[in-house]
Amino acid sequence: MHSDKNDEEWNSNTDNVTIDEYRPGSEAEKKLLRKIDLHIIPTIWVLYTLSYLDRANIGNAKSGGMEEDLNLSSTQYSVILLVFFISYVVFEVPSNMLLSRIRPSIYLSVICFLWGAVAASMAAGKNWSQIAAVRFCLGIVEAAFAPGVAFYLSSWYKMHELARRFSIYYTATAVSGAFSGLLAGVIIDNMDGSRGMSGWRWLLLIEGVASSLAGLFTWMILPDWPATTRWLSQEERELAIARLKSDGIASSGSEGSARPSHTEALKSALKDWRTWCLSFMYMLSTGSQTIQYFVPTLVGQLGYRGYMLQYMTIPVYAVAFVGIVAFCFISDWRKERGHYITITASIAFVSFIITVAVNDNKVKYAFLCFAVGAVYAACPLTLLWVSKVIPHPAEKRGVAIAIVNSLGNSASIYGSFLWPSKDAPRYVPGFSTTIVFLALLAVAAQVFRYLTIKYPYVALDDQTKRETTASPEPEKVGDI
Repeated sequence: MHSDKNDEEWNSNTDNVTIDEYRPGSEAEKKLLRKIDLHIIPTIWVLYTLSYLDRANIGNAKSGGMEEDLNLSSTQYSVILLVFFISYVVFEVPSNMLLSRIRPSIYLSVICFLWGAVAASMAAGKNWSQIAAVRFCLGIVEAAFAPGVAFYLSSWYKMHELARRFSIYYTATAVSGAFSGLLAGVIIDNMDGSRGMSGWRWLLLIEGVASSLAGLFTWMILPDWPATTRWLSQEERELAIARLKSDGIASSGSEGSARPSHTEALKSALKDWRTWCLSFMYMLSTGSQTIQYFVPTLVGQLGYRGYMLQYMTIPVYAVAFVGIVAFCFISDWRKERGHYITITASIAFVSFIITVAVNDNKVKYAFLCFAVGAVYAACPLTLLWVSKVIPHPAEKRGVAIAIVNSLGNSASIYGSFLWPSKDAPRYVPGFSTTIVFLALLAVAAQVFRYLTIKYPYVALDDQTKRETTASPEPEKVGDI
């Protein structure tokens, strides 16, 4: 319950706060960061874990009986994967344009409830075309989440704080992959035939319902924007905005600044060469990451079967978890993005070559773990670079993140066809394509880093006709 005084404070124009009195590292700032972290990070981590469970469990369902029950061909399974990414790519940009103008706590929670309901309905699919149709709808709903969270976090944290938080959030992809294997092993093994349903149907149903239940409660925990979160005091809201201003970041939800329209933000993002460079790089990293949908299949080629196959996917994602956290934390500590993208891409490049070249199954498995872990680390580092090189206005940043994320994920459209069963057991075409992607990513990161240092970001405010630079040290713009 808020007093009238608090309501008046909340409605005041906090965007007029100056940064003259802001002192980095103060006790007040540390207290504010802890408060923000406790509300945001665990909540979005849970949501993203559930999102990836509902998105990626199709691989566990396939190896857990769906392929036989529905008489799936390799091409039909690839189409099931493909249609998700078509709708996902198309709806990402409009979703992020909408998010910049409404309450994220409500928006993110509602889409979580919806994607859970859609994912659960896959359990009723009678043939591959029905499963594909539901996956298409799942892509529409989930399109709002991943780029929305990237924009959301960039509206709360300074650049050198962002990768650490994002890495914890992004570990959900690895945890969900491992947890999906564990759940698949338990559910399929113990519930197959229960109430006349196959184990893989129970898997899809249970994980979908769990997402919908989470969406009913998360809106109570998540904050909105720094200027419009009621459970922050007036002083905390002012400090939150001043922190972002000191880092050259425009704050979403502020009421006093001239804000570009959706069309203006879209045009500005599309005209910026940085958007296209990062889109290309993210296409390479996410194209490499499509291997995640075939991890159970690849592990199965190493001789594992049944529940043991599901459980042996867990170490792959455990290594990915470590890779994400380690490289993102070091990236924040060193205030550097480009070099660490190159390092992770190079590790994955070498590991994939060894995986496909050797004959020993244990060596193959070990380097498959290293390769997947490095690829998983490269993806968040690439996406996070958007917030540094295009820090303001907030509307443009949100659109740019969505464009990069959507075009990047378009690589998954053709990536879904890189691993046909006819290429088993070595899958040379899929591995070869992925290796080329990673080599290009390693080089592109260095080229882009050089360009951002040579041509630092300058935003032109059409309302006031004045130029503002994104960083007081242009020579360091490409470093993070």
